[in-house]
Amino acid sequence: MTVSSRTPRPIDHLVLPVSDLAVARARLAALGFTVAPDARHPFGTENCCVFLADGSYLEPLGIANREECEAAALAGNSFVSRDQAFRFRRGLEGFSGIAMATGDAAADDARYRAAGLCGGAMLEFSRGMLLPDGGKATGSFRLAFAADARSPDFFFFASERVVALPSDRAALERHENGVVALAEAVLSEQNPTDFQYLLQEAADEREVEALSFGMSVETPRGRITVLNAAGLEGFYGIAPAGGDRGLKGEAVVFRVADLSHCRHMLLARGIAFTERDDRLLVPPAPGQGVLFVFGE
Repeated sequence: MTVSSRTPRPIDHLVLPVSDLAVARARLAALGFTVAPDARHPFGTENCCVFLADGSYLEPLGIANREECEAAALAGNSFVSRDQAFRFRRGLEGFSGIAMATGDAAADDARYRAAGLCGGAMLEFSRGMLLPDGGKATGSFRLAFAADARSPDFFFFASERVVALPSDRAALERHENGVVALAEAVLSEQNPTDFQYLLQEAADEREVEALSFGMSVETPRGRITVLNAAGLEGFYGIAPAGGDRGLKGEAVVFRVADLSHCRHMLLARGIAFTERDDRLLVPPAPGQGVLFVFGE
């Protein structure tokens, strides 16, 4: 379907807006995840990340200070602007963006601009992190944004770790539910191939797998899949709103070491789930804005 691939970028993390960070922390802990301490951004948002052993992570994103967020958005901060737009249009919880790991965000920004897919000015910032042993560290990041104006509810960005946080996060990467990796990020759109070029540029990957119900791009760390309504309902039992165009974040699929162990843990904790195709589907709940799927 496509020409030869370039150097595909791995998924770095998923952005999951939440209405209350404490509620998100409690929900994720109940699901068997180890949750990192809260951390603040210098532009009014905050997170409590879930780090996975494959190097990816989830970023539950909350609002720490609304006035700071509004000021940052007015000053051209694309990350905050996108978050505000998502919350206004889709609600306070969900799945709004995918960050791709990069070693050169500036080069990615130039590539996005050349493709007509620039999602705003680059962003550089630093933030602190409390380590499991009680120590502190500071990481610095440079972000470049890729977006399509036809898709106001979802965006991609390249994330360069200019000053990386400590790489030894073993304690944070061990999860009681047995999750070891991010397997797939699932999006929806009535006509998935309308956004083929956005996915190709975001992942820096030309090879796209054509599916009966959509399309999929493999990355070195997880797959990105876009399904139409039939695919979304058939695979995940989700019925998207009719006539609602643009990419939407729908589900996060995790790989676990032992599905039986994960099943027993969810049952013991009273977590509602259904089983489909040897996978456990946990529907959205307060603090968890999208479907979580666990499978081997």
